[in-house]
Amino acid sequence: MPRPLGDLEDAVMTRVWQWNRPVTVREVLEDLQQERSIAYTTVMTVMDNLHQKGWVRREVDGRAYRYTAVSTRAAYAAALMNEAWSRSDNPAAALVAFFGMMSAEQREALQDAMRVVQPKLSGAAEPPPAEQSGGQTAEQAAEQTGEPAGAATGEPAGEAAEGPAGDPADGTGPGAGR
Repeated sequence: MPRPLGDLEDAVMTRVWQWNRPVTVREVLEDLQQERSIAYTTVMTVMDNLHQKGWVRREVDGRAYRYTAVSTRAAYAAALMNEAWSRSDNPAAALVAFFGMMSAEQREALQDAMRVVQPKLSGAAEPPPAEQSGGQTAEQAAEQTGEPAGAATGEPAGEAAEGPAGDPADGTGPGAGR
């Protein structure tokens, strides 16, 4: 079951996701220090915790580690939304309430995403992807999750789609059993 990242964990993961390359504790520390005073050992501990939770993998590089994200921010957000929704005793009501909280831009992104997955749900040919705000198509946004665009159909998505979230149904992934 995915657990939300703490504030410092999120700040570290934001850099790992944005840089999209193996990073060292020193690189993350130097970037974080532009915003706040923080010790090397604190960042090292956070990155080790993220490794233990399965959010990053690490490889030895000399006397240090280089850390790489296991999954994308989009996949992380999707896993959190799925976990919250699956815990509801009335999933339809939860969705209605969630949709009611959305901004116009978020509703437009949802409509774009539905255009991507709807043909897969009905088995029809896929229409051309619609342009989303931010210069990204809904298809491109679906690909950022590390999953095929049809992953919402419930079809097996394979190892690449699991990332650190694991399978909420079987209790795998970061924070499982905690």
